[in-house]
Amino acid sequence: MRHAQCGKEGNAQRTVLLVDADTGNQRVLSEALRAEYCMLLARDWLTALEFVRERAPDLVLLNMMLPGASGPELNRMLERREGGRTVPVIFLTDLGAEEDEYKRPDMNAGDYLAAPFNPDTVREAVRVRLLPEREQASRDTQLQVIQSLKKAAEYRDVETGGHVARISHYARCLAKAVGYGDDAADELMHAVPMHDVGKIGIPDAILRKPGKLDAAEMEIMRQHPVIGARIIGEHPPGLLRTAATVALRHHEKWDGSGYPDGLAGAAIPIEARIVAVVDVFDALTSTRPYKSSWTVEDAVVYIERESGRHFDPVLVEAFKRCLPDILAIRRRWADS
Repeated sequence: MRHAQCGKEGNAQRTVLLVDADTGNQRVLSEALRAEYCMLLARDWLTALEFVRERAPDLVLLNMMLPGASGPELNRMLERREGGRTVPVIFLTDLGAEEDEYKRPDMNAGDYLAAPFNPDTVREAVRVRLLPEREQASRDTQLQVIQSLKKAAEYRDVETGGHVARISHYARCLAKAVGYGDDAADELMHAVPMHDVGKIGIPDAILRKPGKLDAAEMEIMRQHPVIGARIIGEHPPGLLRTAATVALRHHEKWDGSGYPDGLAGAAIPIEARIVAVVDVFDALTSTRPYKSSWTVEDAVVYIERESGRHFDPVLVEAFKRCLPDILAIRRRWADS
């Protein structure tokens, strides 16, 4: 059985070949992708090879347990096509990642998708595999830089790893609620761990002080956004520039009373305004050496009260709308 699903601009779309005998899998995966890609659907390896010869797909989604030929066997048939170009393949599996006997030793998380298939995860996996090689290498390098800086910051800061994970996912959730696309929301999520990287430059006596900071100490602490932006450096548009913006501007306030530069309103970059809301929410609802945790209800009341002062009013309303998702993230990444 063979079938093609292409939009009106099908000839200009990237082409994804889905090879899976399970009609349920085909339905879920094609529905997740057909708005952005021309989908070629095959249920057996002969049809898949015909599609490869006739349509030269940009990517193959390949079930590990294809009847008549195993996924790896078919992958070897697909590895080279006319012109010597490698066909990128993402394996599909109904087995858990640890139980998957077909995984090659060199496969990483981007090489396979495990059922049940989440549409957002599927779209992101396909998008990443179809990035031009140079763009993908740049993105990977930037992620590695952020991970390295994050580890360095964790040695100095009293914040937990759970805090960073929570506000990263909170930020993605809030960004989506105000209209961010998947790619932009993911970029913000990956940039958020850099929001307090500048604390690397704050003396331990201040950074780890259990009590309230005095005026002189607070003035030093307020330098961490500038230090963070300097650590990350200047970059072209992309992940590292977003990270630098978040680091520099997440303590600015909507009414202009924040720091380091007293920006107000829309002059504060939207990504920093988003991080300001979720960072404060998580700080309030978390236990710290110098404070007890607030209830979620009290924290939400505080955020509502600070709408138009500390926080962008539009973001406060969006935060309340996505609060159920925020709380689900909070439970998932709770501090032990």
